[in-house]
Amino acid sequence: MTKIAKNISLTTNLIILLFLRPKLKTMQSNLYLIPNTLGSLETEWTIPQKVASIAVKLSHFIVEDVRTARRYLKLLDKNIDIDGLQFYILNKHTTFEELSNFLLPLKSGQDMGIISEAGCPAIADPGAEIVRMAHNAGIKVVPLTGPSSIFLALSASGMNGQNFAFNGYLPIKKEDRIKMLKHIENRSKNEKQSQIFIETPYRNMALLKDILNNCNPLTRLCIACNITLEDEYIVTKTVKEWQGNVPELNKKPVIFVVEG
Repeated sequence: MTKIAKNISLTTNLIILLFLRPKLKTMQSNLYLIPNTLGSLETEWTIPQKVASIAVKLSHFIVEDVRTARRYLKLLDKNIDIDGLQFYILNKHTTFEELSNFLLPLKSGQDMGIISEAGCPAIADPGAEIVRMAHNAGIKVVPLTGPSSIFLALSASGMNGQNFAFNGYLPIKKEDRIKMLKHIENRSKNEKQSQIFIETPYRNMALLKDILNNCNPLTRLCIACNITLEDEYIVTKTVKEWQGNVPELNKKPVIFVVEG
């Protein structure tokens, strides 16, 4: 066999070996968005068993508060090895550099979970930035089924579920808050759109007072309080009908829905 023929033969054999060699699988990690209860100490009604089984198998969690996250995981599985878990705190004080480090377990092939303080992560809760970074890094994001007070309130309000907007927290200053309320009310009327918003629990009564004093008497208002809890309260009336007959909402989680 000539030298050229030998080289051709070796090249052919190398190509065949490379083609037949099993492909190495890259390690695919998942970022699970783990829903929490809306304050209940029982999980049977709001957290599917499949979701619970996924959550308790993870070792790395991104959370707002370690103590409440540990308590929640204990609810899902009382035998879970809490001390063997790694928690990364995500709140308003978390720096961008810290956020980047949170992804290190994911980049090494380990699954992680984001746990909300209540309801679904990244909806009226921290987590969106982590999810965005995961997408940019090619990491699979897996949302898990669980309760969302926003959608449960809208569903039970009797208002437009085809066209709605979530406005988050309204301004703290009274003048700005009243201005925003009027804007929301006008938008609802003009666009036939349900308007949803929330407030820090200790400011609920002040917000409700502003709604009743500044919105049109015929505007419909749904007050959804303690959703999924034993003392759940969800009632829709006109602003006029609410006058002089308001529930006590202080220090309670409330969703407000307005429709003009």
